[in-house]
Amino acid sequence: MKERVRVLVVDDSALMRKLIPMILERDPEIEVVGTAMDGAFALRKIAELQPDVVTLDLGMPRMDGLETLRMIMRGAPMPVIVFSTHSKEGAYSTFKALALGAIDFVAKPRDAAAGNLEPVALQLADKIKVAKRAGGPKAIPRPAMEPLKTSLKKRTRPALPPNRIIAIGISTGGPNALQYLLSQIPADFPATFVIVQHMPEGFTDMFARRLDECCALEVQEAKSGDLLISGRVLICPGNRHMMVRRMPRGDMIVLSETPPINGHRPSADVLFHSVAQEFGLTSVGIIMTGMGEDGAEGIGAIKASGGMTVAQSEESCVVSGMPRAAILKGFIHKVLPLDNMAAYLISNYGSDRGSADKQEAAERNDKHEKSEKGEKVPVPTPRG
Repeated sequence: MKERVRVLVVDDSALMRKLIPMILERDPEIEVVGTAMDGAFALRKIAELQPDVVTLDLGMPRMDGLETLRMIMRGAPMPVIVFSTHSKEGAYSTFKALALGAIDFVAKPRDAAAGNLEPVALQLADKIKVAKRAGGPKAIPRPAMEPLKTSLKKRTRPALPPNRIIAIGISTGGPNALQYLLSQIPADFPATFVIVQHMPEGFTDMFARRLDECCALEVQEAKSGDLLISGRVLICPGNRHMMVRRMPRGDMIVLSETPPINGHRPSADVLFHSVAQEFGLTSVGIIMTGMGEDGAEGIGAIKASGGMTVAQSEESCVVSGMPRAAILKGFIHKVLPLDNMAAYLISNYGSDRGSADKQEAAERNDKHEKSEKGEKVPVPTPRG
């Protein structure tokens, strides 16, 4: 019989300490070995019970979740899933927790206080099992440059069209990995980044703001009609799909509320397919840390259209499911560790290499996808 994942539930709410174990123990692969009402109790229970994974509330008396997490990571680091409140303050604390070493988070439903955890029951169980397989937190290398204060950015930079569209699909482990990657890209980088990070509605705006504070690039949550310009990073908002479109007044973002793809909205597949269709030879697809297979087929469309495809290496991922799926399907040109990715992008796309790049892409496309050359790859019709 498969060994069950041993979980300690930490929450100051007596109702949550009853409900969370109930929904988790529906899964035969999970065993809740104990609960704790605050961080001080949690640290004692961890030492006593030796759980595989901890679910951690952040807003607790005596010792709050962030201090508890610091103590866990200083002692014997282990997988921690944050169970976060759906609020601005909750989002801010969640990103601090991820920076301190939490593997992932689940946002409590807005009516969780009334006892409704059903919308996140499967999600929480799945993330706990993934966290056990991933083991302890992986260290993200420190950026080579100090974070840039927003006030020092060149907000008056000209709105130049990009020489490349760089599309990124990312999930578990993504916030820290994206901060590391983007903080190394200079402000005058002549490409646009469009990013799908699996994250719930209400968190992506705060995430974009935090990235904007530590990057020379301009980072913002995307809105329909946002123009694709050099030096800009657009993060897909939670609970929306994001696509790109070439329009008479400029290349821009289009958001939609069509049904989830691969169980996700936003879905990296939707973004990648649209990038392949609209930009082809001048597109770059990057698939990074995350569980599941979202983005694999879409990045295959980018490759088929003549674009460049890159995957984060397994050893540098918190969870390697997404890049591994794309690699196994044969859709990836280059596999790179996280700490080499920024240097690769700067070296290859940091200046407008014009026709040389187009010739290189055309040759690559001819070699790998002769049968697809000249054909557009359609955006898939979303299915529920």
